[in-house]
Amino acid sequence: MGVSKARLTEQQRSQLLDTLKQRFEKNEERHEKMGWDNILLKLEEDPEKLAILHQMEETGGEPDVIGYEAETGMFLFCDCSKESPAGRRSLCYDRSALESRKKNKPESSAVDRADEIGIELLTEEQYRLLQTLGEFDLKTSSWLETPQKIRERGGAIFGDCRYGQVFVYHNGADSYYAARGFRGILKV
Repeated sequence: MGVSKARLTEQQRSQLLDTLKQRFEKNEERHEKMGWDNILLKLEEDPEKLAILHQMEETGGEPDVIGYEAETGMFLFCDCSKESPAGRRSLCYDRSALESRKKNKPESSAVDRADEIGIELLTEEQYRLLQTLGEFDLKTSSWLETPQKIRERGGAIFGDCRYGQVFVYHNGADSYYAARGFRGILKV
């Protein structure tokens, strides 16, 4: 992952941990039976993961815990902003799609930006899980990790929620829209 190894200042660290704790406590339905103290211990063990969460927060993701992997002992932090993170929109799907555009190229791609931050795009399964924890992307949409067989044909998938229903669609991977960004997931 391309995230910088820069450490947070003590003020940034303290402010981020306070924000994460408040969000965790406010949205208990996302992580029932998980205690903040366990998560805090994991975060304090790994300053690099804290720096990644800081970037998720700075780009509008509002990361929160949405699960726990018993087999790895890791908590899953996901972008839980109501709409696709504002600081990660107007991007095509990946580098190949970006390079294939002849004109009006976007600034970057969702896959490249996720790699720069140090997160992974949500899979369709993870996106559907997120949507069981609230309503997300009611006005925006989010690129999702695309199966290779779709990507080989020039496409990519994205999801949103309209009319109380979660939809996963396809589009050309080189397309980009002001209302389409991406959500990421980080294991801590």
